Amino acid sequence: MTTAQAPVSFAPLQAAVREAGLLRPRTGYYAVKFLINTALLAAAWGLFSWLGDSWWQLIAAVLLAFAYGQTGLLGHDVGHAQVTRDRRAMEVLGLIHGNLLLGFSYGWWMSHHTRHHNHPNHLDHDPDILRRVVAFSPRQAQGVNRLRTFVIRHQAPLFFPLLNLEAVGLRVGSVIAIRRGVVRRPRTESVLLALHALAYAVVVFSLLGPLLAVAFIAVHQGLFGVYLGCVFAPNHKGMPVRDGDSEPDWLSRQVLTSRNIRSSRVRDFLYGGLNYQIEHHLFPAMPRPNLRKVRPLTRAHCAAQDLPYYEVSATRSYVEVLAHLRQVTEQVRQESARSA
Repeated sequence: MTTAQAPVSFAPLQAAVREAGLLRPRTGYYAVKFLINTALLAAAWGLFSWLGDSWWQLIAAVLLAFAYGQTGLLGHDVGHAQVTRDRRAMEVLGLIHGNLLLGFSYGWWMSHHTRHHNHPNHLDHDPDILRRVVAFSPRQAQGVNRLRTFVIRHQAPLFFPLLNLEAVGLRVGSVIAIRRGVVRRPRTESVLLALHALAYAVVVFSLLGPLLAVAFIAVHQGLFGVYLGCVFAPNHKGMPVRDGDSEPDWLSRQVLTSRNIRSSRVRDFLYGGLNYQIEHHLFPAMPRPNLRKVRPLTRAHCAAQDLPYYEVSATRSYVEVLAHLRQVTEQVRQESARSA
């Protein structure tokens, strides 16, 4: 990705969005959203309780995976100050949704996600690129261990299966961050993570036999990871990556590394508004329902600035992600053959 282009002004678009009032909090919308999400979680756990020690519990596991994904998307909105601008309220809601309900560190995620927004698709600075076992550039395949070498050789067919481990990876990252003291409230976060893990284990293993309990957890946590991965992967994966210290202007940095997915009301719900990835990266504090409204303004501004605005179908986005992974694998194979 070249960084030699002339800077593109973000100010006119920013001014138009502010004048339209699209950055104002949507308290009523999020009050309803919290109620719906609470009802979804309650329904999923209610079904779990009603089914008892039965293999039909795997259906409850699927519903819970979806409910956890929706909870994570709502926590994402909290962390971006879309729900409230009050920092204390944000932190309380974030700790509840992240640590207590999902078992992730809210503080770690905030640091991780903020760096991603500042440096999207940067090979040295974007943690969403750095923490993956797959490679998005041949450079990332250099000096890796045997396991990762194997994964990179087969990363396209392994990509979706590996998403089953996403929830585990997020929890491991959370624990490491807390142990290193990189979160603001390590003791509070540790207690909440422990409460989540203990409550989850007690509920599952007290109602289900050992084999069914393990199967339930595998389906629940695996599909939860797949859901998160399918929501977040199309946003940037397969789009241009960059490295070095030179950075393009803010507008170009966000637009050129982001991919929108064509919207519908159902897709907006399933993706938590992140199908408007370009708009979300330009205005991360914008309430989710306003992203649809700012899309025409963004498209028009990008067209006026001769800046590519990339939007495809959901199916096409996954095809492009896998094609990029195959391309990197082939480049790595060719480089290995030349150096052999």
